Amino acid sequence: MSNRRKKANSDQRSVSDQETLLAVPDDEERHEKSDLRGDWGNIAILFFLYLLQGIPIGLASAIPMLLQNRGASYKQQAEFSFAHWPFSLKLLWAPIVDSLFWKRFGRRKSWLIPTQYLIGIFMLILSLHVDRWLGAETNGSSGDPDHTLHIPLLTGIFFMLNFLAATQDIAVDGWALTMLKRCNVGHASTCNSVGQTAGYFLGYVAFMALESAEFCNSYLRSVPADEGLVNLSGYLWFWGFVFLATTTLVALFKREAAPSIERGHEEHLELDIKQTYRLLVDIIRMKPILLLVAILLTAKAGFAACDAVTSLKLIDAGVPKDKLALLVVPLVPLQIILPLAISKYTAGARPMEVYLKAIPYRIVLTIVAAGIVWITPAIVRDHHVPYYYYLLLLTNYGLYQIALYSMFVAVMAFFARISDPAVGGTYMTLLNTLSNLGGNWPTTVVLWLVDYLTWRRCSIDGSNDCADSAQKTVCTEAGGNCGIIVDGYYIEIFVCLLYGLVWYRWGCRKIRYLQELPLKAWRVARRAPRVHSS
Repeated sequence: MSNRRKKANSDQRSVSDQETLLAVPDDEERHEKSDLRGDWGNIAILFFLYLLQGIPIGLASAIPMLLQNRGASYKQQAEFSFAHWPFSLKLLWAPIVDSLFWKRFGRRKSWLIPTQYLIGIFMLILSLHVDRWLGAETNGSSGDPDHTLHIPLLTGIFFMLNFLAATQDIAVDGWALTMLKRCNVGHASTCNSVGQTAGYFLGYVAFMALESAEFCNSYLRSVPADEGLVNLSGYLWFWGFVFLATTTLVALFKREAAPSIERGHEEHLELDIKQTYRLLVDIIRMKPILLLVAILLTAKAGFAACDAVTSLKLIDAGVPKDKLALLVVPLVPLQIILPLAISKYTAGARPMEVYLKAIPYRIVLTIVAAGIVWITPAIVRDHHVPYYYYLLLLTNYGLYQIALYSMFVAVMAFFARISDPAVGGTYMTLLNTLSNLGGNWPTTVVLWLVDYLTWRRCSIDGSNDCADSAQKTVCTEAGGNCGIIVDGYYIEIFVCLLYGLVWYRWGCRKIRYLQELPLKAWRVARRAPRVHSS
């Protein structure tokens, strides 16, 4: 039931996503008919660049599953969750990527090529050490297993991988607007969504399946083996070389053409670094934006325990991690069709009504998810999971995704409606970043608190509360085990439920107030930037 960060990440836009300030002369120009002749190769390149972007995102999502199987604490999971933050913070350095470049090499290639080379190098370095950092390698001097989890190192490396992927996203989004003809720019978002989804699938779902001995023995092998077809080290090594090889090909053979009127690129207003940061401050200081910021940073906290902890609790209860990852596969068509189906209800003047209607359903499904976790130990024994249980998981997860995507599409439609067209790229990037950040900070907090809220007792020594690793060792060496008396997960579910109900009562009034404001209330004071041909 882990909520996929990937979708929110793929919809964030850098300051240059819309080349910041597109000056569209009239509606006929804005709705010019697409003509893909001459752009098929560019679309293929964009798709592949977005696919590469999804690989580190998917791998970072697979690590918590591996950590849980290796006995990581929830505090350690919280520490690793910081690795997912760069896509929520990229607005901080997007103006730098937009404004600083080597003109002879290309505005976007100046950042794209170095970042992709660095991603490849990071993956190669990580492949040499990741088994040891995950506690899955023997000690070289003694030959004994080394089960130490090096969480700070893993967090730092994957934070850098996602930082580089976010920077690559800024560069590719900007390049798409000049790589494609103006009439085809709308296809860039499709390349983004489909490409990043495919990359996430390869980095997360495909890896989890191929790494699982049970999956490989059941579906891919005739002779069973104790390990999967791949391990994390080998998978990182492979993709590291793919990044280096394909980046070299792009650097050598794909020229970054300057914007041209012949390809339909228009005059646009361009801000330098100082002007862009000043614009961000001006937007944030607006009263409606301040209230919207408060809503975006608090709206998702009520679902944080379900989104962040449920899947990890299911793994603890014996559900195979590869089967949880594969639950995503049947829902891929739903994730493609659902936004299209919902969009007709969010196209009017009150898109946030869909958002508000989805919240109660999501709250109810959160309670159902907690109930599934509660009954799982009675159903799953010796890692044998009956098919009806997977059907139960898939049904609840699918319904939860409908509620989640309804909220997502509605808030994106609201952002598009209120954003000042004259500064659309910067405006949308700011709102998307805040929305994504509003999901990341509660995830880290609830993961951090699970262990502190969980009460344990040693089965043979009632005075031993197994509060730390030393006490747990004393208990196990005496022949006992540390059983859970009160599970912090259920405490968090209850607290989040109460918070969600209170927030819903407050948020309904505030959201409807903001929705009724005239569009001029969202307009920011204009400044006089430079004009360039794009």
